[in-house]
Amino acid sequence: MMITKNNEEIEMMRQSALLVSKTLAEVAAILKPGITTLSIDKMIGQFLGDHRAVSSFLKYKGYPFNSCISVNDVVVHGFPGKNELKEEDIVSVDVGVILNQWHGDHAYTFAIGEPLPAVKQLIKVTKESLYKGIEKAVAGNRVGDISFAIQEHTEKKHGYGVVRELVGHGLGRLMHEEPQVPNYGKRGSGQKLIEGIVLAIEPMINLGKKDIYTEADGWTVRTADGKRSVHFEHDV
Repeated sequence: MMITKNNEEIEMMRQSALLVSKTLAEVAAILKPGITTLSIDKMIGQFLGDHRAVSSFLKYKGYPFNSCISVNDVVVHGFPGKNELKEEDIVSVDVGVILNQWHGDHAYTFAIGEPLPAVKQLIKVTKESLYKGIEKAVAGNRVGDISFAIQEHTEKKHGYGVVRELVGHGLGRLMHEEPQVPNYGKRGSGQKLIEGIVLAIEPMINLGKKDIYTEADGWTVRTADGKRSVHFEHDV
């Protein structure tokens, strides 16, 4: 069941989402070759604490970090570690916060230095698809309208692989609420969108095929063909 929020609750969620955006801006300011993803994660934890918030991810089903930091062929849920970022890497930083009991949840894919042309195009198109999905996130439309817009722009127009197993979601006092928001589907299908719900729309798009696998840690999701993947997420 979709959970609607009143104007006051949506404003509180907006504050949570704004804190995520501020956190990602702090990440952007320190990203450079040689930095470790673990040091980024520690900065994120401290920044959230300084703003009287906590990570949505830390200890969620046993997850051991403040953020998910996914490099190159890691689609999502990458563990921060001691490996250093290098030129031409791409890195998705996914941050969730709980502020005043409400969640905010965004992700942004950054390029370290100048990415390869094909990867640069993948980043551009995936970001465009996010906004095409957002355009369809209006009361009276259906979930499938969002899904179709993302798939149409990425898979049908550009030939990229759209991940099927992982989807966007509703958001509120819980990090995952109804409805699920796939990045593929048919126009006019799925649940009808109603006034007062909040969605986390998040295209996960692969340079190659759509197939993925999960590593033995139970979290890290990689592309099956080893090609790059891009992830953007925004709350609406």
